[in-house]
Amino acid sequence: MGAPLKTGLAMDTTLQKRCDDLALAISRLKLLSSHDALTLLRSSFTAPKVMHTLRSSPCAGHLSLSSFDSLQRSGLTQITNSNLSDVQWLQASLPVKDGGLGIRRVASLASSAFLASAASTLVLQDLILSRCGPCPDASVSDCCNVWTSTNSLPCPSVPLASLQSVWDRPSIDKDKADIILSAPDHHHRARLHAVSAPHAGDWLHCLPISNCGLRLDDEAIRVAVGLRLGVNLCHPHPCPCGSQVDARGSHGLSCRQSSGRTARHHNLNDLVWRALSRAGIPASKEPSGLSRSDGKRPDGMTLIPWQTGKNLIWDVTVADTLAASYLPITSQQAGKAAESASVRKETKYTQLAISYHFIPIAFETLGPIGVKATDFLSDLGRRISSVTGDPRESSFLFQRVSVAIQRFNGVCFRGSFINPPDSES
Repeated sequence: MGAPLKTGLAMDTTLQKRCDDLALAISRLKLLSSHDALTLLRSSFTAPKVMHTLRSSPCAGHLSLSSFDSLQRSGLTQITNSNLSDVQWLQASLPVKDGGLGIRRVASLASSAFLASAASTLVLQDLILSRCGPCPDASVSDCCNVWTSTNSLPCPSVPLASLQSVWDRPSIDKDKADIILSAPDHHHRARLHAVSAPHAGDWLHCLPISNCGLRLDDEAIRVAVGLRLGVNLCHPHPCPCGSQVDARGSHGLSCRQSSGRTARHHNLNDLVWRALSRAGIPASKEPSGLSRSDGKRPDGMTLIPWQTGKNLIWDVTVADTLAASYLPITSQQAGKAAESASVRKETKYTQLAISYHFIPIAFETLGPIGVKATDFLSDLGRRISSVTGDPRESSFLFQRVSVAIQRFNGVCFRGSFINPPDSES
């Protein structure tokens, strides 16, 4: 199958070829849009490209794996126009669900991939070698010893030993703990909790298809990756509102004078309305004749009953995970800003909730979604699936929401700059 069986010239040649292929791919990915390039880098040209070699050959600790990881880091910095520190690169190499970008370091995958492959093929190996007597695999034993000493844990037993994720999990948990311990303040701890929340990284799983509204421009990708990893996004400067924007650039996400916040709200509300239409549920936005005690109307209402004979009314809100007022709670637990916003919305709709089924659809700028909003979107996705026959509709809906949030994070970030006066002709 073209895999080297032991360390030596064949191993060196194989891994160097993978490094050369990655270097060539990076030189060409720079010519694509950032969203396309990031998707291809994560899904095709990094760990997936060498996984066959990692699972079939005992290459843990080989110097070429570190070279491959250095190329991955270089490619990511070029594609996203970001300068990553060692800790930020460590976070980027985590799986998406753990707060990373899913660009896995192959040096950390080598032992888990090989051991999982060896365990899953053990029965077949024993059948093939049954007439040869006991034939212990020295490479597997050596790799097990290294894994045990590194993680201070016993090796997984059958049948879990055949799952690479089981071997890989202790390393991921250790890296996450190191990243959190290195967080210097509440801002970074809130960020780390938020990006690890369910659905916070859904934008990384979607295909960049322009016709479906799923493609992010280069600046939106830079801001999305920067906010996720804690990269400095700009030089400190004054915001049009008079506040000082620091190098992290997150002020624009919650600035009262940012026009992007209004556009973001309308876009997300339109997304919910369109999803209801796809599910065959007629609805109207900002229904006339229906208002709260303060005179404000809900963002939308279904024209047929949603549940227990009651029509649904909803209100969309987006809370900034990194806003100073939320940091005391978001630095402790992911999604607390969204839950706090949901509670406030429910208080405002107490009277209307008697006659209508009210759902607060609360999001956060870094991706977490309120519990009631998550349940609603999951239910809505299932109803769309019953119409279209595609069981992936819930995933697609969450991806569209995630992409919309990241797109308008970029718009809000740009709004924190003072536009230069028009030059006189």
